[in-house]
Amino acid sequence: MTTLAPTGFLTIDASDLEYRLLGPAPADAPTIVMLHEGLGSAGLWGDFPEQLQAATGAGILLYSRAGYGASTPAQLPRPLDYMQREAIDVLPKLLDAIGYRRGLLLGHSDGASIAAIYAGAHQDHRVQGVVMIAPHFIVEDISVASIAEIKTAYETSNLKEKLARWHKDVDNAFYGWNDAWLDPTFRAWDISEYLAYIRVPVAIVQGADDRYGTIRQIEIAQQECYCPVDVTMLPEVGHSPHREALEPTLQAVTEFAMAALRTDGRSGAAA
Repeated sequence: MTTLAPTGFLTIDASDLEYRLLGPAPADAPTIVMLHEGLGSAGLWGDFPEQLQAATGAGILLYSRAGYGASTPAQLPRPLDYMQREAIDVLPKLLDAIGYRRGLLLGHSDGASIAAIYAGAHQDHRVQGVVMIAPHFIVEDISVASIAEIKTAYETSNLKEKLARWHKDVDNAFYGWNDAWLDPTFRAWDISEYLAYIRVPVAIVQGADDRYGTIRQIEIAQQECYCPVDVTMLPEVGHSPHREALEPTLQAVTEFAMAALRTDGRSGAAA
């Protein structure tokens, strides 16, 4: 049986990935595995993980992908299929390493895309639902424009200093993500094919004022998914609903989690 400390590192392939565990261990209760955004880390979720753990009773496992937080830096430049590689190669090994038995995947931005790819590529009976916060399935003009703007901000303002609090190699984190998205070849990136193969319920939380993606992303999910897609659109909210509108985001995610993780005889704990 896998025993996890509340914090530590998981060695996956050649990388040491930092993680945090809130609440019960995967062996004892359903687990919500949280996948961070393109500039995020295990520590950059704010109060959302603690609030979600208290609301659901589930275990919460957060980790920083290679290149982020205190994890091993990534080799640059990142391949343009880096999200597919994370979902298909890395995440299955991580779930096995933590002793994952059942639960949800919850991702934000890049993390939501990784969750979608995983659920479509692996018919993993342990995953009972997928929560996507501000997902992207294709590259939109608004995304590229905003990502170009944030590069300027990183190089001319105190943004680098702010991000350096959360990443031990902040240039590795920033340019690994930013350079990939601004590569002209990346305009053809499209993961919508995975959506048709998802066999569990999906919840999408989207800010109406998201400068990194539009309602087109939701329309793609609704068109391509055969599974139920529960959409929560939050007015006057941008790219990070869990930070900008914690209460309605928490409510939407909790309600979805409670339904998806209701006791089914495999665990004594209802999430």
